[in-house]
Amino acid sequence: MIHLNIDGRHTQGLKILCLGAHSDDIEIGCGGTILHLAEQYAGCVFHWVVFSASEVREAEAQRAAALFAGPASLKGPLLKAFPDGFMPFVGAEVKAVFEQLKQTISPDLIFTHNRKDAHQDHRLIAELTWNTFRDHLILEYEVPKYDGDLGQPNFFVPLPPEVFQKKVRFIMEAFQSQHAKRWFQEDTFLSLMRLRGMECNAPSGYAEAFYSRKLVL
Repeated sequence: MIHLNIDGRHTQGLKILCLGAHSDDIEIGCGGTILHLAEQYAGCVFHWVVFSASEVREAEAQRAAALFAGPASLKGPLLKAFPDGFMPFVGAEVKAVFEQLKQTISPDLIFTHNRKDAHQDHRLIAELTWNTFRDHLILEYEVPKYDGDLGQPNFFVPLPPEVFQKKVRFIMEAFQSQHAKRWFQEDTFLSLMRLRGMECNAPSGYAEAFYSRKLVL
């Protein structure tokens, strides 16, 4: 594997924008990497945006953001209430949120959905991310689902045991409303990280994976 290391001297004040269509997407897709960055680089600031978080899901999103980013490093979260599954039909309103973000933050790193995700809300958020932030480092995360749309990511973040275990614990703790779903289980999240850890030969055997479409070294 080819390794890319971020020099800690250049991460003080690193601005990271985390974008999720729904209230658990960020945590499932890149929660381990967020925890890892927060522990390694105390100067990180996480700007957190969720586009569909209403009622009980709003409270869960707030709790999860604080757990993963840490209250001292968290900006937001900015929580919207766009209808789950219908975002492409209110695309102009969703785009307006991105235009507002562009005026308030120029992030060093952006986490967003995969542009080839089978979920229509996920695809819209990914497309608008690229449409809005044209000169930024964007990493597209993956979310397991019934559609079976997992692909071949090309960017890997190995996770130490305490990090991937904490990720799963925080997800299960924060999103109580999702426990009735058959796929929302610890084994689901651990299995995907184990697969990606094998692919990148992670020391712990676990990793998160992303799609990096443009990377300037």
